[in-house]
Amino acid sequence: MSNFDDMKLAVEALSGGKNTVIFDDIGMPSVMVILPKMISSAICAGATETTHPAFIVDGVEKEKVAISKYHNIIVNSRAYSLPMQDPKASLDWTAAQAACRQKGEGWGLTPFSLWGAIALWCKKNGTMPHGNNNYGKDITYQHERGVATTHESDGRTARTATGSGPATWYHDHTPFGIADLNGNVWDWCAGMRLVAGEIQIIPYANCMRATCDMGASSTEWKAIKADGSLVTPGTAGTLKLDYVSNKWTLCTSITSQSDSGRGATFESMAAASGITAPQILKELALFPADESGYEGDYFWANNGAEERFPLRGGYWSNGANAGVFYTDLRYPRSAVLSVIGFRSAFYGEL
Repeated sequence: MSNFDDMKLAVEALSGGKNTVIFDDIGMPSVMVILPKMISSAICAGATETTHPAFIVDGVEKEKVAISKYHNIIVNSRAYSLPMQDPKASLDWTAAQAACRQKGEGWGLTPFSLWGAIALWCKKNGTMPHGNNNYGKDITYQHERGVATTHESDGRTARTATGSGPATWYHDHTPFGIADLNGNVWDWCAGMRLVAGEIQIIPYANCMRATCDMGASSTEWKAIKADGSLVTPGTAGTLKLDYVSNKWTLCTSITSQSDSGRGATFESMAAASGITAPQILKELALFPADESGYEGDYFWANNGAEERFPLRGGYWSNGANAGVFYTDLRYPRSAVLSVIGFRSAFYGEL
């Protein structure tokens, strides 16, 4: 344990306190990035001066939370954030969540709301992360490469080792940021789903509560009205996704519903006549807060299926479509693909 204590001290000293090492229920370490509480108006155009929902659990505000610095691996059924590892992939949402919660009190799968806050922060600060979105390198900055851990059948790089890319592959463009939010492997997130086109969430970061039920029939899921209020799913007038004129449109009545995946750029999303996107959708990075600056990041969805869970960030062959605002709502929670990974978050005492 003394070696791990030394590791914690070294990580904190080197990063100036931006990173830390948190030990789980069996005393094993994960390298984490500390995120101080964010105010929505500071990162989201037009938002009110209120605490971003990612920093609220059951009505209690968190002054800081921690997210895995790296895509996670799994050892002894538990998730770990460590550098220079082959990210764990080919696991469904339930397995990812279980590996996070297995670590003990305060641990859980990254909240969808927290990913939204990070994405908005990157855009506001001009540090949209690059990454492994073009077979081991960045599609735009092709001199930027990571260390290969797996390969395609033709020999091209697939996954790269966690944190092996340059500083621009971190969310703040420094080695002390969050690695690989653009490409490498998709990140499963918790606390959001699409059900037959209806947007549903677990409010705030309540999905981090150990007893939070995210089962298919859980009453903790809430739909969103056009005024931003949270209501029981299926209530008349809730917000949904409609695919109109080759782009996703926010609506209360779907005209184009299909049990297949359809996509368009995130910034092309629009609101149907008479609908104004509420602040909560912008805070979650589910609707553009302004008209530009999303660098072509894509938005995929299936608005005909009963339940689709969110993936964010993209993977190694998504090219310019990948990025911190890239969201995919085509797959059920049971999906198992070699391009899907995850990372844990910690909402306990820091």
